[in-house]
Amino acid sequence: MNRMILLRVVGLCIAILLALHAGLAFYGDLVRPNFRASDLFSGEIPPDKVKLAASGVMASFSLDGDLLANYAAARAADILHRPSTDASGRTSENKAAQAAIIAALKVSPIRPALWLTLGTLQAQSGEAATPAVKMSYLTGSVPIDVAISRVRTVTSSAAATDEEIKLLAQSDIRSALANRSRYEPLLIAAYVQATPQGKSLLLETTKVTDPRFNEILRRY
Repeated sequence: MNRMILLRVVGLCIAILLALHAGLAFYGDLVRPNFRASDLFSGEIPPDKVKLAASGVMASFSLDGDLLANYAAARAADILHRPSTDASGRTSENKAAQAAIIAALKVSPIRPALWLTLGTLQAQSGEAATPAVKMSYLTGSVPIDVAISRVRTVTSSAAATDEEIKLLAQSDIRSALANRSRYEPLLIAAYVQATPQGKSLLLETTKVTDPRFNEILRRY
């Protein structure tokens, strides 16, 4: 008799746990931001703060890679699009967004655009962005809009001094030059904002790939 009662109790506990898991999964689907890291670099507007807060609650104990990644990307986009008005607030927001990204990447690391998001935030706060940027290259391909943003991050940070990244970044630059009419203004903007090493990278690559555009860059 006692054994039967124990089995029933165990079965009831399992049923409750399964119901909770299903409920949490359903709620996670409802609050998951429809926003990916690649959207950040395409100019998409992140979810409003109410939706972001709701997904943040779920992300705090979820192991759903997509939920964590979307929430982290949305949080990063939120502070980039709607930054705090004071320096200490911007620093705190940057650190919190980085922490959310790192948590997502620990669960689901094969996300090149999210690695670039981390590198972008690190570069913005004056931290070493080279490892994160390199991971954005090593974990897969990205859409051209993301590649252009990666060029900007590489050429405006110490990442432009890394020999491996320089070789990888040349592919991004060549991809942009293949559709120069669309991306020329963004490449020029990247050149204007670049470090001396970043300018050299852009000039060296365009000298071989597109000499005419190389001449245009040298005017700035």
